[in-house]
Amino acid sequence: MNNASLADGPLTVADENSRIAEWVLQAQAGNETAFHRLVDLHQAEIFRMIYYRTRSHMDAEDLTQDVFLRAFRHIRRLASPELFRSWLYRIAINRVRDHHRQNRIKSFIGLVSMDDDNFHETEEMAVAPIASQTLDQQDFWKRVRQLLTQLSRMEREVFLLRFFDQLSIKEIGTAMGKNENTVKTHLYRALHKVKAADDTEGLWEGI
Repeated sequence: MNNASLADGPLTVADENSRIAEWVLQAQAGNETAFHRLVDLHQAEIFRMIYYRTRSHMDAEDLTQDVFLRAFRHIRRLASPELFRSWLYRIAINRVRDHHRQNRIKSFIGLVSMDDDNFHETEEMAVAPIASQTLDQQDFWKRVRQLLTQLSRMEREVFLLRFFDQLSIKEIGTAMGKNENTVKTHLYRALHKVKAADDTEGLWEGI
């Protein structure tokens, strides 16, 4: 399989996964161009994921760069190329946690007050979940902050990874080092609490 044929025309999910796996294998063999392609493909979503949790453009840029540096250094340790994306998220989750510990700050996934008036959506936060279509952006983010106060730290993380970062249950489990049943349990609890706390009819319909 060559890169040129995969790059021409629309790709199916299987084609995309095959292309990523091929680039991972090439990167593991020392091909820096292949790794740069992986960076180009995943950088925006990793930045968004980190930005949600740090609320700092500068910190998100620095941590995103560090995530990919660590991935480059340790990519040979990745036994299954098809797990690259969830492996990358696992590195990002750990770096965000390290960042909060090192700086002794309250975070979006920790003890931060969701009533913080300084928290607001910016362009860097990218696309919100499908529920944002039912409310204007300002009201949506205010409501999200309120709803997330109902969740435990683990429930918040699973909820964000699923509906904000768009990871599958399997990818979340790999990223967090938890089995899929544990992820499903926390996600079920999170959705139950969110729907019970929500007073806007239909906000989370279909989730």
